Amino acid sequence: MKLRQPTDCLILATLEETGRNVAMNLSYHTGKSRANINTRLPMFADYGLVQKVGPAERSGLYESTTLGEKALLHQEQYNTVDDFEALLVTGYSSSSSTPYSPVSLSGVVQSIDEL
Repeated sequence: MKLRQPTDCLILATLEETGRNVAMNLSYHTGKSRANINTRLPMFADYGLVQKVGPAERSGLYESTTLGEKALLHQEQYNTVDDFEALLVTGYSSSSSTPYSPVSLSGVVQSIDEL
């Protein structure tokens, strides 16, 4: 799993805060280009961080998954563990047998209200 910090976490946090959404709205809320978000959302879906939801396959409507929520909770550990995906799935990194505890999001991802 390769994430672009801090942009990907900002997109995921915005999707988490706003609920189901499309790239154009996420672009507005994050200040990131629609093209960038349209590139990242399918990649997030491949990673299991978001899922595409109806009403139609081409609607472009996405929502966060449990794994996406975990990615936000553990975002500070992204650069410090060998296998971030394993951390999200099992709660353990491949370099440690100690489970990580979630971190607070306060101050880590800019709030939508501050944009």
